[in-house]
Amino acid sequence: MKKTTILNAQLSYTVATLGHTETLTVCDAGLPISDSANRIDLALTKGVPGFLETLYAVTSEMFVERAILAAEIKEKSPEILTALLAHLSQLAAEQGNQIPVEYVSHEAFKQLTHDSKGIVRTGECSPYANIILVSGVPF
Repeated sequence: MKKTTILNAQLSYTVATLGHTETLTVCDAGLPISDSANRIDLALTKGVPGFLETLYAVTSEMFVERAILAAEIKEKSPEILTALLAHLSQLAAEQGNQIPVEYVSHEAFKQLTHDSKGIVRTGECSPYANIILVSGVPF
């Protein structure tokens, strides 16, 4: 049995196959996902799994170069934003790099998800609890 954090086979495979600058989206239960996307649906019930706990698991196995958020998170879910930014800061320290955060409109965010190698749907029901992680390299 696998020893590292992510046990979901589809998610583990997607993270393992990310190349430099490819993206992975972690989203709330309401973000629209196209039928052609690599949907990794983890949602079980409202709030399970949560956005942050899913993000923590993903970033335990992924080297993150930068992140993209919908600007609306600042007003609609400031508590999630605070926790998310603290996590990215801690992750940057662990990785030995900076992780710039870019804010775009929610409409632009939805368009950017179309290029993601995978879209991880959580059970989160907080508004704008979505992030696009850009894969980096640890060397």
